Amino acid sequence: MIIDDPAVMAEVEAAFAAYEAALVGNDMPTLEALFHDDPRTIRYGGAENLYGMAAIRAFRRGRSPEGLARDLKDTVVTTYGAGTGIAMTLFTRSSAPGRIGRQSQTWIRFPEGWKVVAAHVSVINA
Repeated sequence: MIIDDPAVMAEVEAAFAAYEAALVGNDMPTLEALFHDDPRTIRYGGAENLYGMAAIRAFRRGRSPEGLARDLKDTVVTTYGAGTGIAMTLFTRSSAPGRIGRQSQTWIRFPEGWKVVAAHVSVINA
């Protein structure tokens, strides 16, 4: 198995960047397209535990589009073979001084492209 193959890394980094742009832009079709549409897809958030794409979709569609801008730092992407990538990042928001967010995503290559199958977001005191 090749870890961090440059071509695979570039693909996962591009998918991660597309997700980030969709997140801060509240681009619902892209956000939903980047998560694997399956009842086994999981997203643990700051105040919610979402099991399945239906729950993730309902959460995203029901949240406010305000205050989504954020700054990322210490982003680490690691790939394992040609089909698995892990993206980890820290983030801050001007609306939450003294707090730091942590985000992890597990990306899998499907025939239709890279999709998140598991994600975790939490915020702690900086």
